[in-house]
Amino acid sequence: MFMAGCSTGEKAASTEDGEAKAAGAEDTLIIARLSDAENLDHQFMSTINAASVTHGKIYEGLVGRDKNAELQPLLAESWEQLDDTTWEFKLRQDVTFHDGTDFTAEAVKATFDRLLDPEVGSPRAGVLAMVDEVKVIDDYTVQFLLSQPYSPLLSILASHEGGIINPKTIEEFGAEVIQEPNGTGPFVFESWTPGQEIVLVKNESYWGTPAKVGKVEFKVVPEETTRTSMVETGEAHIAEPLSISQFDAVNASQNSEVYQSEGFGTEYITFNVEKEPFNDVRVRKAVSHAIQMDAIRKGVYNNIGGEANSLLGSKVFGYHEGLKTYEYNLEEAKRLLAEAGYPDGLEIKLTTMDSKERISLAEVVQSQLKGIGIKVNIEVMEYGTFVDTTSSGNTEMFIISWRNATGDADYNQYNLMHSSSKGGSGNTSFYSNPEVDKLIEEARVESDSEKRIELYAKAQEIQMEEAVYIPVRVIENVAAMSKDVSGFAISPSGYLDINNVSIK
Repeated sequence: MFMAGCSTGEKAASTEDGEAKAAGAEDTLIIARLSDAENLDHQFMSTINAASVTHGKIYEGLVGRDKNAELQPLLAESWEQLDDTTWEFKLRQDVTFHDGTDFTAEAVKATFDRLLDPEVGSPRAGVLAMVDEVKVIDDYTVQFLLSQPYSPLLSILASHEGGIINPKTIEEFGAEVIQEPNGTGPFVFESWTPGQEIVLVKNESYWGTPAKVGKVEFKVVPEETTRTSMVETGEAHIAEPLSISQFDAVNASQNSEVYQSEGFGTEYITFNVEKEPFNDVRVRKAVSHAIQMDAIRKGVYNNIGGEANSLLGSKVFGYHEGLKTYEYNLEEAKRLLAEAGYPDGLEIKLTTMDSKERISLAEVVQSQLKGIGIKVNIEVMEYGTFVDTTSSGNTEMFIISWRNATGDADYNQYNLMHSSSKGGSGNTSFYSNPEVDKLIEEARVESDSEKRIELYAKAQEIQMEEAVYIPVRVIENVAAMSKDVSGFAISPSGYLDINNVSIK
């Protein structure tokens, strides 16, 4: 087996029980990934794929989540909600940024001032639009002053949008996308060769529990068989994502195994509702009635991932267990098409990224819609191009997913369904409904959990009635992993967790 690593020349370190082990800095963790990050700036990222490289590794937030997805103190030692619109955070006093600059309340203020600055134009600003001011009380105390109550605040601060940036980096890049990220995390940015690899190295001055590996290389390997082969031969330790068709081969290997965990997010089919023919709800309903999702989950996904009835995974706060999807009914589909002015059918474009399951799903949908006279032309794109295309609205019907970084319905509903989030902020369906907007806004400020659930339920019912999307499945996080690796995980949000990874 090819051993990936670098020698530091350090002697073996003695453990408390007298055993010797090689210093962790001798290990290089190699992760082979389908696609590159679109950028390394948390305030401009639109995908968990990119955030996985930096979140919890380079950047950290005031709060974080433990292995059970429960909120925990991180850069803030504690917090208190002083009133409905004032949150106060007491900060750690032993933290420095990667360049040695002290972490203080001024860094927190500078980070969120940049996020919310209209001149910067961050597509992620909407998630904290209710923040009027971040106020420095003293060097290690900061307050968030809100224009209105906002129940999901902590969940947002624990996601990648809440990552604290070195003020010097903000001064250097200003409104431009940050090319050299500088945070407080257990890894330091070393280099990025776009389309090839991103390299991080261990932060030797990290305030918390140090990483167990000395270097991490995120390598871009578009071809899946090459990625999994790299794990088998020892050229990589992790390959992700992993298609279901590769499960048996990976599990049968002597050197690798399949990693699986349930996610917060869902995979779904949606429409650009501003463009013909899908600006007509009857056409959207006809397509929804003509797709047999049970057969797709079994045939395409081998029943990996749970049944979905909305855009929310079953573990997300606000999940609507009783929501009904469209039943499979070809006669009703044909009737709706004829009513919409397409008695002889029509021709459409279905866009997808270049993963095996998505392409297979597109082909099954193509076959099923043929039964109601719809000719489907499949358009397959590289991931980065796909993200740009859906964000710009140059689509008709497409297959996409949303991983929900916070586990709260607000992150899903505001980003995907609120009219202010059209385009790069997440609403790639370009959907707009004033009543839905109002329900989402009311749920944001409601402190009563049961009332919030009721508001989200009503919003989801309207979206289903208007056939904005067709749920496919709850996302299952999957990867091929070397048997020499321990401590690796993928969070329900979809972030790669490598801080506790060790390599034999």
